Amino acid sequence: MSIQEYEQRLLGLIDSQVATASEDDLFAGGYLRGHISLAVARADIEGRNLVRDVKSYVLRSLNEAILQGELSDEDQSLVMALWRQLQEQAES
Repeated sequence: MSIQEYEQRLLGLIDSQVATASEDDLFAGGYLRGHISLAVARADIEGRNLVRDVKSYVLRSLNEAILQGELSDEDQSLVMALWRQLQEQAES
């Protein structure tokens, strides 16, 4: 699948959870949307067209955000857990 299709799957999964999501899940989903979209844009600009590149860019971006103190420990856990879940669902 293309990186744009992967992005659409991930964002679609986030959107599909909105009606039943908790406040924490809404936060994590919204937070991840930005990282996912930026990772796809970066991959596209750099001529990378593999899903693994997008996954790597998202993980790198999340780790940088954590190192910069953007997320509390609890928020880190929520975001990372949702990221793992989204990847599994998007790739199945």
